[in-house]
Amino acid sequence: MHIIGILCAVVLFAPYQASTNVQPYEQEFIITAYYSPLEGQCCYVKGGYEADKILNGQGISAADGTGVYPGMIAAPSSYSFGSKVKLPSIGVFTVHDRGGAINELGNGTHRLDIWVGHGEEGLARALEFGVVRVKGTVYPKSHNMPATVFNIKTFSAPLSRLFQYQLDQTTLLDIEPKVNDYSYSVVMLQEKLKLLGYFSHDITGVFGEVTQNSLRRFIVDYKINQPSDKLTQKSASIILSAVYRMNANDPIENSVNESSSPKVISQAQRILRFLGYYSGRTDGKYSKNLAESILKFQQEYWLVGTAQDPGAGQIGPITSKHLFALWDRTLVSAFAEKLLLKKDIEEYLDKNGDIMKTFLHEGNMGPQVRLLQQLLTRNNFFPEEEINGYFGPLTKESVTKYQISKGIISSRNSHGAGIVGPATLSFLRQEEMRKLYKLVRAEGWAAL
Repeated sequence: MHIIGILCAVVLFAPYQASTNVQPYEQEFIITAYYSPLEGQCCYVKGGYEADKILNGQGISAADGTGVYPGMIAAPSSYSFGSKVKLPSIGVFTVHDRGGAINELGNGTHRLDIWVGHGEEGLARALEFGVVRVKGTVYPKSHNMPATVFNIKTFSAPLSRLFQYQLDQTTLLDIEPKVNDYSYSVVMLQEKLKLLGYFSHDITGVFGEVTQNSLRRFIVDYKINQPSDKLTQKSASIILSAVYRMNANDPIENSVNESSSPKVISQAQRILRFLGYYSGRTDGKYSKNLAESILKFQQEYWLVGTAQDPGAGQIGPITSKHLFALWDRTLVSAFAEKLLLKKDIEEYLDKNGDIMKTFLHEGNMGPQVRLLQQLLTRNNFFPEEEINGYFGPLTKESVTKYQISKGIISSRNSHGAGIVGPATLSFLRQEEMRKLYKLVRAEGWAAL
């Protein structure tokens, strides 16, 4: 019984003794960085949100269930969760995550992946980090380990890193910048507000007080009931429409009164009828009906009080300015509705799995490749009987022919030939959206 007791003690305590004797050791590493993708980014390294989630993980928690935070790292499976890795000039990290490509390489070097943030800022930081080779120190979990130390802000996140991944047709309707964001999406918003004269500062990519105030002034001027602490699709559609119409001319060339030319009076009659204030003929005559229509508009906008006030029933500089503003807002709103319809169609295609959402190249396989082949078939670039979900030489050749026909590349030797990158992905998406847009405009949603 004494011998059995000793053997049991050995079995119970030997693993513990072995683990506590493990000491820190040096190790050669190849280090990269990864991020947590968010919906509504301007750019994704794989072309879309879902594809970037597959590449980077879900972005909420690590493999051991720990929520993502600066200082966590993905390491090979031989590294126990909770162990530490000290990397000179970078920081001290805690192992919480795994990764398909994060393993021990055959040459004795180990792969590590550092988490560097959310959204566009995180992606920019990961791209800027690149690939780093360094000798570090591994502290097994059982050892007296150092504290986690990593200041994420010391690693730059230049937004210019994102340009090459932006789809050609990306607009404000595709992004969701909000207060406190630092992103290229904010740059896009600031640039449009600057074009419209609402943002007079340097383009920084920071959604701070200045950007919020600029957006608020635009919202007030265009009389849309939207928040200013984020860019909504409604605000985005109005901004894009205003940019589209920013060089529009005043529809009334001159002042309107009894001595105005028939041409100018006709212009006033047309614009007032369009805005719902005039119901008479476009005859170029300054009539009592026209004067009363002008007066009604002036009174609604508190420009005059009664018909006896100076300028009542006539269009001078002040009345003309208000008329133009209302006319412009009306047309901007109408064009914005078209933009929102296109966005609804895009979401419809996405919901039904009929829209391309990732970059592709030879060797890829899966549903997105099958969709690519189907789209190429509809455009007579790929044989229907060969649709199989595998991106082989035939698919590459079909993509190349499609790219040349659309002017995306000039020849088979052009950079990007046979690869579905940002420009090709944009063309494929826009073609499908245009077809459905025409159908819905003509026959309504029931046609789908």
